[in-house]
Amino acid sequence: MPLTDIAIRKAAPREKTYRLADGGGMYLEVSPAGGRYWRLKYRFAGKEKRLALGVYPDVPLAAAREKRNDARKKLAAGIDPGEAKRTGKRAALLAATNSFEIVTRGWMDERKGYVTAGSWGKTKARFEKDVFPWIGKRPVAEIDAPEILTVLKRVDSRGARFTSHRVRSEISRVFRYAIKEGYCRTDPAAHLVDAIPPAQTTHFASITDPAKVGEMLRAFEGFSGTFAVLCALKLAPMLFTRPGELRTAEWSQIDLEKGEWRYLVTKTNTQHLVPLATQVVRILRELHALTGRGRYVFPGARSAQRPMSDAAINAALRRLGYDTRTEITGHGFRAMARTILHEELEQKPEVIEHQLAHAVPDNLGTAYNRTKFIKERRVMMQKWADYLDRLKVGAEVMPLSQGAR
Repeated sequence: MPLTDIAIRKAAPREKTYRLADGGGMYLEVSPAGGRYWRLKYRFAGKEKRLALGVYPDVPLAAAREKRNDARKKLAAGIDPGEAKRTGKRAALLAATNSFEIVTRGWMDERKGYVTAGSWGKTKARFEKDVFPWIGKRPVAEIDAPEILTVLKRVDSRGARFTSHRVRSEISRVFRYAIKEGYCRTDPAAHLVDAIPPAQTTHFASITDPAKVGEMLRAFEGFSGTFAVLCALKLAPMLFTRPGELRTAEWSQIDLEKGEWRYLVTKTNTQHLVPLATQVVRILRELHALTGRGRYVFPGARSAQRPMSDAAINAALRRLGYDTRTEITGHGFRAMARTILHEELEQKPEVIEHQLAHAVPDNLGTAYNRTKFIKERRVMMQKWADYLDRLKVGAEVMPLSQGAR
């Protein structure tokens, strides 16, 4: 006989749990403590199962019957209502915890054990500065490629093109993690690989493998040419200026006490400032004893009134056994520095670009400012010189940021 609301209200607790049947496999379970729970007994795939339908009076009789009828419809369609309920709970849980920011932090927690603290911190800072404010609260499964592209363009608009490409790559990794964890099914960032123009590249031969850079720096010690060319050879990778700028450097432009080299970049007709690391100052002081009375830091072999030949660095590299067409050139030290500073030392791309004296438009339309990022550039140049020293002695031939790319 079907239950009534009156019969349910009168169902007093007993010493043991008992049941009041309603029909269709549904019953009310009354516990010794007085709790009244709706249950549905059913069979699926030959096994008897139970499904909780709620607690009375929060779920009244009519609502419990609706749940029972819905469960029986699922059974008729070959669906296990208990499994469907568990799947629904999982979906609800995911919906409550699937914002892009929460998913990203889950990805970061997972990779924390296999990347350096510095790399992890920089990734976190990039997301908090450039991504979370715009799409952090959005459900990860609802984010599409145009939304991500807007984020990337915002980063690129401030002249941080390398960072824009890196952010796209990291967003893509978050989506791959989200797919693995069941938060979404696709990676919209994967479709944006070419959406932002490529960062400025070089076609000059260059060495970017840290271990090979170390080998090259050690090879410099075996150079048997003039002392001025040897100094230029040692300074070229540390300063990574254009070869023409290095060979025509004048002592009047250099302040060894302040550790600065200021000169006019003829290519862009802009003033440039190069912070000098302690290693650079030490080399220049030694060289000053030889060439300091003249105009040029690196005077020509035939006349001190002219700067060193524009072929001197490349000729020195060839004497050391390097192919300047396929391995390294004087100009290739710029690409070497840019790549390793960005990928291994994880310096900010915009800081690197300013040190390279590249035109990097900002929101105000300024193409280049010789003092912009100067504090960061001083730190970076010293860190770079220290890193090259470690490579030279073979103390650091592995990437500093394994797994961060």
